[in-house]
Amino acid sequence: MRISLLSLSFALTAALVAGCGNAGSRGSGSGFTVAVVPKGTTHEFWRSIHAGAVKAARELSEEGIPVEVIWKGPLREDDREQQIQVVEGFIAQGIDGIVLAPLDSRALVRPVEEARRAGVPTVIIDSDLESQEIVSFVATDNYLGGQLAADRIAELLGGKGRVLLLRYAEGSASTTARERGFLERLQAQHPGIEVVSSDQYAGPTRETAKRAAENLLNRYGNVLDGVFTPNESSTVGMLLALQDIGRAGKIRLIGFDASPILVEALRAGQIHGLVVQNPVRMGYLGVRTMVAHLQGQAVEKRIDTGVVLVTRENMDQPEVRELLEPPIEEYLAGE
Repeated sequence: MRISLLSLSFALTAALVAGCGNAGSRGSGSGFTVAVVPKGTTHEFWRSIHAGAVKAARELSEEGIPVEVIWKGPLREDDREQQIQVVEGFIAQGIDGIVLAPLDSRALVRPVEEARRAGVPTVIIDSDLESQEIVSFVATDNYLGGQLAADRIAELLGGKGRVLLLRYAEGSASTTARERGFLERLQAQHPGIEVVSSDQYAGPTRETAKRAAENLLNRYGNVLDGVFTPNESSTVGMLLALQDIGRAGKIRLIGFDASPILVEALRAGQIHGLVVQNPVRMGYLGVRTMVAHLQGQAVEKRIDTGVVLVTRENMDQPEVRELLEPPIEEYLAGE
């Protein structure tokens, strides 16, 4: 499978900016200050988002538009209250704009709408928010990502077998869309695949995910053919649990996102597919979209950052390797 370079490029001008809007030009003279608020700060995925945001700020500054990016988020991806406090703190500081990956599709609505009333616009990245008071939504097509996982696991099993879905966390719109895409695709296109469990949650860390995976494998391990996990931490937790019982590589594991441990396991045949986003591009477009809006330009309401199924067969293609091994340190050294 060859991946179109166009789908992975950072070219954005035509898609991002389309004429003038009514946002008004802010920050003139002294530039713009943009806060980027991730769901958490420990996973490799969020470091890639950070690198993309810094890349955008550097490019804009080189173009004569000084931009300062402030990176701050909760430590754990289940700390909704801390993320709310971070957003409220930035509102109080009077920054120019917020780029936010909301932990919860509903819990962050109030602070985002308060920010809007205070004159601080928000671009949402990664995971959707149930609000119309946002500038744009910059993210992966997560439902499609779940469908890709379903097709891959069905291919590996020859259309027949027992699988389980280990969900991530309640309230997370991005992973919920992946989970729904996976289950609905199996039901519609692969009726020979039986889902033995789809109601358990991994939780916010690889440790909580490993415990949840161990419980599921204790119950279903003897009859299980495949597993889908919808984010980095749930995939790592399941991988570690499978390794502990000597079933890694024997039970087909399809994960989501990339980190060094997952890429190594893919090459070793212990993971059979990774649905990979482009988090560097997501952070990059999040910041550039916000700055375009602050300059009074109209921006797209929905920007798709792309999703790719990576297997051992295509993982060494140059455009895929760029997704698996993004140049994070080039942008985060000294940050």
